[in-house]
Order: sequence, then structure tokens, then C-alpha cells
Amino acid sequence: MSTIIAVDIGGTQIRVATFSPDSIIPIQVKKIPTKAVKSDPYTRVVGAIESLWPENGKVSCISAAIPGPVDPHTGVIASTPNIEGWKDFPLAEKLQTHFNVPVYLGNDANLAALGEWNFGAGQNHMDLVYLTISTGIGGGIIVDNHPLEGAHGLGGELGHITVLPNGPLCGCGQRGHLEAVASGPAIVRHVKEQLARGIASSLQTGEDLTARDISTAARNGDPLAISALARAGEFIGMALADFLVIFNPTIVIFGGGVSFSGEYLFEPMQKVLKKKVMDQAYLKGLTITTAQLGDDAGLLGSLALAKSKIKHDN
Repeated sequence: MSTIIAVDIGGTQIRVATFSPDSIIPIQVKKIPTKAVKSDPYTRVVGAIESLWPENGKVSCISAAIPGPVDPHTGVIASTPNIEGWKDFPLAEKLQTHFNVPVYLGNDANLAALGEWNFGAGQNHMDLVYLTISTGIGGGIIVDNHPLEGAHGLGGELGHITVLPNGPLCGCGQRGHLEAVASGPAIVRHVKEQLARGIASSLQTGEDLTARDISTAARNGDPLAISALARAGEFIGMALADFLVIFNPTIVIFGGGVSFSGEYLFEPMQKVLKKKVMDQAYLKGLTITTAQLGDDAGLLGSLALAKSKIKHDN
């Protein structure tokens, strides 16, 4: 049996798992912090893979989800906002040289979409839009049973469309992107701004305030928390109206921690979507749901990529 090694590289945590070719249940899983004082992230990725290398030495390939734009054709990472030093970084080449097996890379949101399409909520759909709302906002798209990548693998950056011209600065350096107004940190920033203006709330400003805290406060009836999530939901609905007329999917899947805010995010989103979409025909037969794979989306997306490459090569 030849093992597949799947890797999910995040800004906070690196996860590595081994899989048999005919199962989506990992044989072994290892989790380590991405950053450490004594070693760089690349060295940590290598060490984690080595620690799970099968005793028989038979590995068909390594596949990895990357938290940033990456060219899947060359295996070069354009940049990783949360990992210093990985600009124009040839990760696939370095890993392939070190381990002497094929290495495949993909953007983490694109691979999460691939995972949901193969193993999760998107099964049996030919046209799919996946949107993850967390520290950032990422996207993945399936069109006519094919993942949309673009010429250099940079397509599907759904969080970086402009929804508020001259709005807040996005992490990418542009203003008014969806990520800048509806991601977890954007929601926190908006709440802090309102608290600074003297708006009454059970929430307290501070460095440790999180989007999860705001979701909890909303469930407890806090008006500021409810309005902050509604504001984010409205921007998401505005963007989704655009996505529907571009891709005409049969399913939209939401992942990421902010999606756990539930009705406080999605009811305002649905209301704006119905108002803004060009024609109600785009909503006919459309399923809007949450992701099924949870924390395993990156690993299972990497596994799906590996399986597709092995099938293609054979």
C-alpha cells in the first residue's frame, strides 16, 4: 500500500496526516505550531512529515493546503500573509527534492472547496461556491465539475472583491474588500469603533475581544453584537448576489469560525441577497448551507487534490 501524506499549513498550526488511497479516515495525524523560536515554518513542515513517514517507505505523494496565493502548476507560493519569509517560495520543489516524491500544492480555500465537493456538503453538485469566513475570507469554486483555478492558480479570491469603495484597509493593502468588512477581525474592529463612540454593550473593548465573543453576546441579546453581525451579513449578501450571477451555482457552502454565528449572520445575508440579486431565477433550486468537514477541510481538500492527481497521472 502506498500512503498519501496530506498537509494543512495555517498561520497558527501545521497539521499533517497520512491516508491510505481508499479511505478518508487518517491513519495518523500530527499537529504542531507553525511558528517557534528555534525553527522556521519550512523546517517544521519537514519535521512533521518525517515523523509520520510510513515504515515501509511507500509514499505516493505529498499534498498541501497553503494559506495564501500559490501557483499549483509551479508549486511556488506567491505570499503568505501570516507566515514571514514565504514570498515567491518554491515549497513544492524543496519538498520534492527532500522526500523524492511528487508534491502538489493548492490554496487552502480552494482545497477546502475541493474537499467539500468530494467528501462533504457539495457532493453531487456540478457547480459550487465555497466561502470561508474566519481571520480572512477565502473562496473556492467548482464550475461544471471542474475546480476553477485561473491561469496561475490565483482565481477564486472571493474575499477580495470591493463591496465598500474607500472602506477599511484590507490585509492585502486595498480598501473596501469583503474581507475588510465581514471577516472575524473586521467585525471585531467595527465593534471596538462603536464602543469607542460610547455605544452601550455588554462587550468590553480590549486586545482579547474576538468574533466568537461577539457571537456569544448576540445570542445573549446584545444589540451591538447583533447589529455588527448583521452588518457583516449584509455585505456578504451583497457579494453573494454578484457571485450568483457570475457562477450560477446550485449550492453555496459557508465555512470558517464566523459562520457559526448562524442566524445573526445569515438572516441579514439572505435578506440582502434576495434584494440585490439580478433575478430571482438565480435563487431557484439554490442550496445555502454550512460546511461539513470542519477542521478537517484543509487535510481532506489536500487528500482530494492528491487523489485527483494520482487518477490523472494513471
